[in-house]
Amino acid sequence: MNVYLYDAVRTPRGKARADGGLAALTPQELVRQQSAALAARCGDAARSPEALILGCVTQSGAQGGHIAMLAKLHTGLPDATAAHSINNYCASGLSAIGQAVAKVASGEIASALAGGVESMSQTPFLGDQAAFYSNAELPPRARFVPPVLGADRLAAVENITRAELDAVTLVSQQKAAATERDPLLQHSRIATGSLAGEECIRPQTTAETLAAAPPVFGALQAEYTSALEGRRFKPRHGIAHAPPICDGAGLALVGAEGLGPAPRARVVAFAESGGDPAASLTAGFAAMDKVLARAGMTLADMDRIEFMEAFAVTIAKFLRDRSPDPARVNVSGGHLAKGHPMGASGAILTSTLLDALDASGGRYGLVVLTGAMGVGAAMVVERMDGAAH
Repeated sequence: MNVYLYDAVRTPRGKARADGGLAALTPQELVRQQSAALAARCGDAARSPEALILGCVTQSGAQGGHIAMLAKLHTGLPDATAAHSINNYCASGLSAIGQAVAKVASGEIASALAGGVESMSQTPFLGDQAAFYSNAELPPRARFVPPVLGADRLAAVENITRAELDAVTLVSQQKAAATERDPLLQHSRIATGSLAGEECIRPQTTAETLAAAPPVFGALQAEYTSALEGRRFKPRHGIAHAPPICDGAGLALVGAEGLGPAPRARVVAFAESGGDPAASLTAGFAAMDKVLARAGMTLADMDRIEFMEAFAVTIAKFLRDRSPDPARVNVSGGHLAKGHPMGASGAILTSTLLDALDASGGRYGLVVLTGAMGVGAAMVVERMDGAAH
């Protein structure tokens, strides 16, 4: 059975601080405003989904107590709508869409709203205080390693230089600044609360400022000596090489044929993969390879690619090792410029991909998410000609 993305929307990303553009809005309100946008664009098909599936990483505090259920009630979706809250780290938003795709493909449901939300201003990173984060009794390979430390380790193992990290960071910032007000590339970004545009972009970034900035995460190696099994490596990432912490949400209407509105894209294939936690941030590559194999396609077939800039090392490795056409990758900038609202990122990049395909008139697109401790997800879509926008 074919499964379609009828539409997908996203918030702008707001800085995760008290005066951030989305900080005053609850996570469920971020979801409600995206649901309302989908209802305005897709009509009744978006008002009565059979399921609401939300990715969210830090499910405590403002995001605790089953955030999808809370969002369902706050949004006013029908009582019969099933609600699912999932946590697959940084891939959560895309994993939620993947679950919706699988449910529709199996015939279990005909439609779902799926995506993710993260209010990092209200629920800080590691705010759930899981015992896992500091459990010294676990074997070293199973111990938590902060993503930024994993990024430095990966850069050392892969011999990705500081100059390479600077180069991809500058490109991300330049693309983001250049396309911030492009109506085609921002077609599905929904002004939310008082925030109409991306809040984290640093247009003043230059090659000189990047080169002058020191690496700042080296001290973490001493804190995680046992988890690293005593290995030491030269730190390379500075603040600019890490995606800004931010707030955001994204939502897609996923369904079978015949919901009513014209679909924007058909889901060609979806895949997830685990990975070696000691090679942190590489599972997205494995998921990408798996989804391309399932689709019977290659990177060269993709007209647009949204590859999550988990840290500068991931996008640098992708460009170096896989040699995609850089003009087709992250055409409106990426996470290094715009930020990473963890549970929402997969849904946000899905929406971004659909906009990029529409703007270019391209046919096939790929979205790839990668996270710490061996988490990855990827999806290939085919743009549908004649969709109403």
